[in-house]
Amino acid sequence: MRLRTKEINMLEGPLLPKIVSYAIPLACASILQQLFNSADLAIIGRFENSIAMAAVGANSSLISLLISLFSGLSLGSNVTIASFIGMERKKDVNQAIHTTIALSLISGLILCIAGEIIAPMILSLMSTPDSVLKLAVVYLRILFLALPFLLIYDFGASILRAKGDSTRPLYVLFLSGIINIVLNLIFVGPLHMSVAGVALGTLFANMFSAAMVIAFLLYEDDPYRLHLDQLKIEKKYLTKIISIGAPAGIQGMVFSFSNVIIQSGINSFGPDAIAGNTAALNFETMGYYVVNAFGQAATTFTSQNYSANLVTRCKKIYRITMSVGMCATLLFSTIFWFARYPLMSLFTSSPAVMHYGFTRLFYIDNLELLTGSYEISGGCLRGMRHSLEPAIITMIGSCLFRIIWVSTIFRTYHTLSVLMIVYPISWIICGVCVHIAYFKIRTRLFREINM
Repeated sequence: MRLRTKEINMLEGPLLPKIVSYAIPLACASILQQLFNSADLAIIGRFENSIAMAAVGANSSLISLLISLFSGLSLGSNVTIASFIGMERKKDVNQAIHTTIALSLISGLILCIAGEIIAPMILSLMSTPDSVLKLAVVYLRILFLALPFLLIYDFGASILRAKGDSTRPLYVLFLSGIINIVLNLIFVGPLHMSVAGVALGTLFANMFSAAMVIAFLLYEDDPYRLHLDQLKIEKKYLTKIISIGAPAGIQGMVFSFSNVIIQSGINSFGPDAIAGNTAALNFETMGYYVVNAFGQAATTFTSQNYSANLVTRCKKIYRITMSVGMCATLLFSTIFWFARYPLMSLFTSSPAVMHYGFTRLFYIDNLELLTGSYEISGGCLRGMRHSLEPAIITMIGSCLFRIIWVSTIFRTYHTLSVLMIVYPISWIICGVCVHIAYFKIRTRLFREINM
């Protein structure tokens, strides 16, 4: 477990190659995960039918809702540890790491238990069609068992990334994804386990990824080494993690809740619409992961440099991550749009399912770069320890707006196009508002440093 990768010195040297070399593994890791999830869906679509495919898709927004809070907390861990690294406070780095892993264990257990209890009720409230509901509940119950392991990996990976190592988490995801696909082919193919087989494959793959990232930390050099007998939650580190991570997590929860509302609207069009949107979501999400990777890079690089009072480098980090991140996302989205027919055919041969999928791609995938306007500027704000402002803006400007849209405009004009267009409109609103907040806060903070 002494696998080593070259860690990035974020405080010295040219920024562009370092940001790109940090963000690319992040993006690749997320895209690989999505590809493996897409393989799950493709296996279900080919071995089963659109009902089974819809059962998997009906859970996507709900799962995002339930894990968003704790993923936000992992971001808080990343910023906290990165800031201690920037200030060269090695003892604080080590104790924050132990608090982070302890928090992931407790959070995972809470999420698992709560999820098992509320799964059927939430799926019913989401207007999941009766033909899909039974399989969707089976899938969701097994998936909740996998969430504790997912959180352990997520928090552990945030520790590695805080010190400039974004490569080993990529290796782990690649291997766990291969395990997932192989198990899915066995469970769904020869064993005919349908959606339960896909969920079990995810469970075992997440167990592997959690074990690997813990093993890495157990063999790290000090101050990054994890000692299992020292696991405990220290209040002062928990407070820092929550102050940064909780707003991001709550933002993610509210954001995901708005997607649950939209998913309910999609569900109203029937299983073909659910299946088509689920297939299209895979490609849309890959484009988002590119810009999100640069948003995470903005957070970590800004956190270390801001803690070291390097304000000029912080300004460059914003410019580089914004320009490169949005351009890369546009490139991905364009490729997916022009290759939409062969890509969608990987999941289904149904013309109706494809039609619904293409509608989503047209309105969302082609404009995915707009998410960078608030993801990257918000990431810079979090790196400067201002997590609340982008969270509030996003919740109001995007989430609340989407809920109002679904309750009013969509209810009056009940078409999938009207439902989908709410995404780019909300992205524009959020991007403008978060940028205003970013420049106002940045000006004040940098003036204080230079005094």
